[in-house]
Amino acid sequence: MSELSKPKEDLQDPGESQGPEEAQLLGAEGGEAAPPSASSPPVSSSATEEALPQEALNKMVANMVKFLLRKYRTKEPTSDAELLNEVLRDNQEHYPVVFRQAVECVLLVFGVDVKEVDRRKHIYIMVPTLGLTCDAMQRGGQGLPKAGLLVVVLSVILQNRDRGPEEEIWGALNKMGVYVGREHSIFGEPRELLTQVWVRDGYLEYRQVPDSTPARYEFLWGPRAFAETSKEKFTEYLLKVNQRAFRSFPLPSAEDVREEVGGP
Repeated sequence: MSELSKPKEDLQDPGESQGPEEAQLLGAEGGEAAPPSASSPPVSSSATEEALPQEALNKMVANMVKFLLRKYRTKEPTSDAELLNEVLRDNQEHYPVVFRQAVECVLLVFGVDVKEVDRRKHIYIMVPTLGLTCDAMQRGGQGLPKAGLLVVVLSVILQNRDRGPEEEIWGALNKMGVYVGREHSIFGEPRELLTQVWVRDGYLEYRQVPDSTPARYEFLWGPRAFAETSKEKFTEYLLKVNQRAFRSFPLPSAEDVREEVGGP
């Protein structure tokens, strides 16, 4: 099993295996993700998590991630009732912990934010995090969501005073198991994605550092990034993400997700 890591630690890559896999991700503390709703079964998350075997929990979370990504791709809302009946079925008592981990996972890996739009009926919609629409531009909106990776790149640039040295960017992505010249099961070939696709789409600028010898290169925010989001929104988002605590999330295999969302 290959590795997929988060910006600061190791993650497992959901590329080759056929079952659920764990991804080490930045843990969110009250971030963009919606919390488990009041209609969830009144079971303590910690007690449920302790009582449930990790392998069984991983499978449930992976299945819910897959279901949420399909809803995101088809632009359909979902609800507590649907998630309970369609995903958990005979394991509804574990809903609070499964829902929490699945929501954090789709946010941090895929850049998909789950928002509650009806607090009475507990209905949710899936939207691009921070307003980024890069996923809608790829292959007519098909394929696996990649906004999560763009969030990482834009964050590294922001944290380096608006200029992201190329070595800093690739260093962060290497820790995610994303390497130049190596096809990634979710993100594809990263150099093409960063230096061509997202430059062409206006999310990034890629240029030589002035007067650098030997030549060094850096990434900057592109005009489309400024148009769709803002440094203030990113700063708020980063403050909501605990950069010291890390969580482990299971992911369905990439092939499984592609089949579910109907993309190539």
